[in-house]
Amino acid sequence: MNQHVVVAEQFRGPPDSGNGGYVSGLLAGYLSPSAAAEGVEVTLRAPTPLDSPMLMQVDDTQASAHVGETLIGQALPKKLALDVPRPPSFAQALAVQQNSPALDPEIENIVSGGGGFHPICFCCGADVAADQGLRVFAAPVPGFSGVAAAWQPDTAFQDDKGFLPAEIIWAALDCPGQYAYLAEGIRTGLLGRMTAKVLKSVSAGDQIVITGWCIEMEGKKHFAGTALFNQKGECCAYSKQVWIGRLD
Repeated sequence: MNQHVVVAEQFRGPPDSGNGGYVSGLLAGYLSPSAAAEGVEVTLRAPTPLDSPMLMQVDDTQASAHVGETLIGQALPKKLALDVPRPPSFAQALAVQQNSPALDPEIENIVSGGGGFHPICFCCGADVAADQGLRVFAAPVPGFSGVAAAWQPDTAFQDDKGFLPAEIIWAALDCPGQYAYLAEGIRTGLLGRMTAKVLKSVSAGDQIVITGWCIEMEGKKHFAGTALFNQKGECCAYSKQVWIGRLD
């Protein structure tokens, strides 16, 4: 099956390309539920163009996005098992939210101007309106080895049943992995690969906790884990990420 898909500017990460988590979730959504049941690995090969059509090629084993001869990204079924640490509470994460680099007025910005580490990012951008971006502000939490964000999604992102679409869950899982390294004084580069598993539906009305933690470093590769918990404290989704190099 071949068809075209467009990633709107709303879903940007860097100024001129799509948010890695959102794009990964979008590609993962083209796999059948049975193929994706144990997890999906998405490798991002090139920046995702905004407001411009990409050709989606889908078969029984994979989904890939192309612009001309350029492979943008590829999604494959991939079994994912991850040791997910117990999260802080929503109240604990909310109490430290103002310490998030996303809200730091003096931090070196990824883009000039604006507030916080990455002011225009669909996931963590502080300058993005609540009905246009997710505003996931991850910060270190005392007693937790990593970062956490207290998140209440805007109703603009829910489906007709009140749940968050899978690509929104993937997007919300994105930036806390980078923020886990930032909390250690390490600036990572762009998201190169994201493997995720969605365990259960997530209500847009929940008070959600999203965590991020460092796993290991191999040269320019920074491995991180992230997880999303609903209001009952149940783990609804988790991911393992590979961030490449340093983002200047």
